[in-house]
Amino acid sequence: MQKTFYSFLTFALLGLASCSGKMDAGEVNLDNWKSDRYGCSGLRMRELEAFQVVKNNFLGADNQALIKTFGRPDRIELVDKSQSFFFYFIEPSGDCEGIKEEKEPLKVLFRMNAISKVSEVTITTLNP
Repeated sequence: MQKTFYSFLTFALLGLASCSGKMDAGEVNLDNWKSDRYGCSGLRMRELEAFQVVKNNFLGADNQALIKTFGRPDRIELVDKSQSFFFYFIEPSGDCEGIKEEKEPLKVLFRMNAISKVSEVTITTLNP
């Protein structure tokens, strides 16, 4: 039964992925965003104000639209079967070479529901 559910979920996600396109990110420089993995270069910090203006436009977007728009997330955390989070670090994280993480870095969290749609967009230093 569970295997059937996961097979169905996989096919459903593949179907959604084929319908997803890059979304309008307003004034956010997506080249800077995508090239600043883990926030190491500080380029995403420059885009923070522009991102705050459009962040709620991504509510209801699917995971593939986010990936096509912002690039691969820096981290994905599965909380339970009904939700997961995409992390995009704004401040340098512990994954940056030569950076010792003394505090939680600022990050954008996209909360994804059970059908891989964005249900919340948060800019925070807290973890889910």
